[in-house]
Amino acid sequence: MGVGASAPTNKVGKKVVREVRCGFISVCTVSATFRKLRMQKKTGVLSLQEHGLEKEIPRQVFELTNLRTLDLSRNKLTKLDQGLAALANLRSLNCDNNKLQRGSLGPVTHLSKLQTLSLGSNQLGHDLKSSENPSRKLQQQPDALPPLPPSLRQLKLDTNHFTSVPPQICNPVLTKLEKLDLSFNHLASVPPAIAVLTSLVEINLDSNLIVSLPSDMAKLKKLKSLSLKNNSITVESTNFSSRNPQPLPAELFTDTPLIDLNLHGNKLTNTALNEFEGFQQFLERRQKVKTKGVYGGALTNLSVCGLD
Repeated sequence: MGVGASAPTNKVGKKVVREVRCGFISVCTVSATFRKLRMQKKTGVLSLQEHGLEKEIPRQVFELTNLRTLDLSRNKLTKLDQGLAALANLRSLNCDNNKLQRGSLGPVTHLSKLQTLSLGSNQLGHDLKSSENPSRKLQQQPDALPPLPPSLRQLKLDTNHFTSVPPQICNPVLTKLEKLDLSFNHLASVPPAIAVLTSLVEINLDSNLIVSLPSDMAKLKKLKSLSLKNNSITVESTNFSSRNPQPLPAELFTDTPLIDLNLHGNKLTNTALNEFEGFQQFLERRQKVKTKGVYGGALTNLSVCGLD
């Protein structure tokens, strides 16, 4: 930038300054960042959304040991700094819309009080390339996710190019996990091991390639909401057998408290769905819930689950 040139601005018009650190250029919002760092001591909340962060998180953030909520969304971070592990009181971490890669989330393991982790729209499912030959993939790929803290209640991993559910999710230590979002990935199946997440209330699997669900999901005794919009669930015949299994197991309808199911965008008709074993029991349960006016009054069309 030349002498007298105006300072660049970010998308919301805030003036930014370029600051050389450790041989690279980082971007921080002068008019807002430091004021926010001071304010967080009162609120415990810090938002660095859309602050042009690329190589690192400002070091001052790691000194905020009382921080409870940190928003790093809409930046260009490729990894999380190890210093993040010092935020022992952090309850909520939002890293949506960055460039986080496999093996980049190690510090999350140490956030023992973390309840909400949002990692949507990153690159966690992509294979890493060799630094010596960028056209080739690394032979040994790091895990997409590190071990997750048992304190987690909500986990958001949409739009990360996953072709399978990372095994770190299906971990029996996650006894408090209530909400799981794996929408907009490339999942063709759901592992039976998901049954270990016994506190799950809500699962979002929209816009994947799923053709069926495992019967083990009947073990999710708190599951109330399941969204499977825009997947590949279909049936050629409702004469189900071992050779032609029901894609949504009867136990899902009969053995869980499921009351909100969305199948919009699948090649499945309402007529066929009504012939699924257990489905009528599911409808009766939904009707009772609607009649009592519970579950936030969110249920509208009780019969079609988003189908025509």
